[in-house]
Amino acid sequence: MSMRPDAGKLFNEPDSKPSADGVTTGILPDRDIARLIDGGRISAEGGVDQSQIQPASLDLRLGATAWRVRASFLPGKASTVQAKIDRLKMHQIDLTKPVVLEKGCVYIAELMEELKLPADIAGYANPKSSTGRLDIFTRLITDCGAEFEGVAAGYKGKLYVEIMPHTFSVLAQQGTRLNQIRFVRGNPPPSDTKLTELDQALKLVYSDSDGPLPAIIKNGLWISVDLEGEGSHGIIGYRAKHHAPLIDLSKLNHYDPLDFWEPIARNADRSLVLNPDDFYILVSRERVRIPNSHAASMVPYDPSVGEFRIHYAGFFDPGFGYGANNLKGARAVLEVRSHDVPFMIEHGQDVGRLIYERLLGEPEKIYGVNIGSNYQSQGLKLSKQFKPLAML
Repeated sequence: MSMRPDAGKLFNEPDSKPSADGVTTGILPDRDIARLIDGGRISAEGGVDQSQIQPASLDLRLGATAWRVRASFLPGKASTVQAKIDRLKMHQIDLTKPVVLEKGCVYIAELMEELKLPADIAGYANPKSSTGRLDIFTRLITDCGAEFEGVAAGYKGKLYVEIMPHTFSVLAQQGTRLNQIRFVRGNPPPSDTKLTELDQALKLVYSDSDGPLPAIIKNGLWISVDLEGEGSHGIIGYRAKHHAPLIDLSKLNHYDPLDFWEPIARNADRSLVLNPDDFYILVSRERVRIPNSHAASMVPYDPSVGEFRIHYAGFFDPGFGYGANNLKGARAVLEVRSHDVPFMIEHGQDVGRLIYERLLGEPEKIYGVNIGSNYQSQGLKLSKQFKPLAML
């Protein structure tokens, strides 16, 4: 009987050989995530479902137990998450059945997945797109962790997520997927030079007429806000209603958006004053592309352009606005909240930037409708729980 080349290894590790162009650091694509699962580096009771594997990330699932806590926290280098929960918990919650997570409350939930990462592999987490569009604030926490959303190289242990619904109370349960994690070898620094070369080769920014636009590159790719709107209705965004019904996260294409959102029509000045008490869904003026060899992260908050946050999810899989059919870009949806003071933004104003990150290799799956992606070729779009607005 012939033996596999890796039969002598304890685990099936990601392929550490350099790619054709010598790349040895970067984000792990789907096939390497699958290797981590097959080798027991990522595990869960009952197994990890193949549907959790995205082109360059892994969906994480809520476990059986959560706790309402008095305050957010970081464990610090000498403490476990559970020790801090025991100190700050108000009550324990059984997530094996649907449970209401109330807006304005802080929860810590265990996740089903556990890690035994190789010494040279670290992790970085972020909310899923639908989580961000519902204004649900989530942050990954690990034992002995000194920062949110980060998993140290070689980490071995359980994972937890902090959850705070800001605008809507939601119904969730064990298995609900609120956040995702990507795995990375090394720490390759962002490079405007490399990004410029990528744009020259593949064209990263397009207009509505399918023509390429000049890419504004300075510490990443800059995007601006669209306050013009599409079509005769001129809807430029949505403002969340403060006293809306409960949202069951398991129900897709279910809710009437007008019960939860106030559509915002363009005005003559093509401007919008952001109220610091409100949550907005807006969209970029540009259509952007993420080539299959890269992923991207949106910088959520940049005080150089204003005191507001533009994104909670912030991760774009390879193939977004590009896919297998060489699409001419997709809009970036902006989840916007102003800080402290009202702030006016205008059409075409720069509001944020995308940091492109190289993958160790192209993924087998590409973001798009073929793998059930909800936001490919998107324009101004609410989360997948809502029906399309009739006027659109």
